Amino acid sequence: MNQTLKKFKACGVICFREKPTRQFLLMKHPKRWDLPKGHVEDGETELQTALREMQEETGFSSEQVRIEPNFRWQTSYEARYAWLDNELVHKTVVIFLGWVAEDAELILTEHTSAQWIEWSPPHKIQTETVDPLLQAVDDYFKRVAT
Repeated sequence: MNQTLKKFKACGVICFREKPTRQFLLMKHPKRWDLPKGHVEDGETELQTALREMQEETGFSSEQVRIEPNFRWQTSYEARYAWLDNELVHKTVVIFLGWVAEDAELILTEHTSAQWIEWSPPHKIQTETVDPLLQAVDDYFKRVAT
């Protein structure tokens, strides 16, 4: 990693539900599918950031989502952002796994659409972050099922 790059950390939640079948939620960005996540603000923990961003982007409150205590996934990569004049930065992404209550209503605020995707690994959605995350979730589900 280039030591001179600005560093950013984003945290989020991969939201699952069990009914009608096991499914996970993806949010539609203009050019890709992604998870509800966002940058850490001063004084926040990773989990606080993840829950805040999840609520801002989905309407799911922290009371409506049960976080798996033994799942935390992290990746890092270099990215460019238009809001930083396309400056190259080092980005770390941390994702938690959450189970959404049946009665939780999805309310989109920052995305054009969202979709509940049937859980049937392996998934091929986005190679940089989403696919490796889904593989880690699959590995986790296999571990906790035994």
